[in-house]
Amino acid sequence: MNKENHQLSGSVSETRLRVEVFSDVICPWCFIGKRRLEKAVRSLNGRSCVEILWRPFELNPDMPREGMDRKAYRAAKFGSWEASEKLDSQVAAVGTTEGIPFAFDRIERTPNTFDAHRLIWLAQQEGSQDMVVEALFQGYFIEGLDIGNRDTLINIAGAAGLHTERVERFLASNKDVASVREEQEKARRMGISGVPHFVINDAYALSGAQPSQTFVSLFDQAMKPTHV
Repeated sequence: MNKENHQLSGSVSETRLRVEVFSDVICPWCFIGKRRLEKAVRSLNGRSCVEILWRPFELNPDMPREGMDRKAYRAAKFGSWEASEKLDSQVAAVGTTEGIPFAFDRIERTPNTFDAHRLIWLAQQEGSQDMVVEALFQGYFIEGLDIGNRDTLINIAGAAGLHTERVERFLASNKDVASVREEQEKARRMGISGVPHFVINDAYALSGAQPSQTFVSLFDQAMKPTHV
């Protein structure tokens, strides 16, 4: 997990914070980062209006459309299933400190997440983006759902308040496919190579699921009237 932050060029607003979160919904550190970001926002006690936007970043852009067996995928990626289980245990321990009951043993497949990112894109237009992101994280990491399956995505969307028939038509079409791909290409042009990655007011960037206080410190800098 990369941990660094740096200042980008640009000006910021004194009373408004805009946080862009580049993430993938099969990344456990992104789920942890979400909890730590939320904690930081709560600590502001209304000192700033915070807008959070979720941006797509596929960790496995070449994953087959149907996904693949998680055990086979993780064993190949980390050298053995035992190594994967050890890493899962370490992540689960961190998750417990943030109130996330990771249930890696329930996950049977590592999915292709492109449609999940399309759903998140649609949810932004519907004003339900954060609810959908939360539902995807919980569905995958706690319930063990296959979030590469379109029927699963439709059910998740419906539970989050989206119109299921519209979601079904959207996913069956090519609508906004190019937009989501362009967003991912934009992230790579920005030099983002891992997630979670946070960009605050186009002025500060932070990589990794860092402690909430790190977010708060950057928020305080971003809310200053001026900065170099």
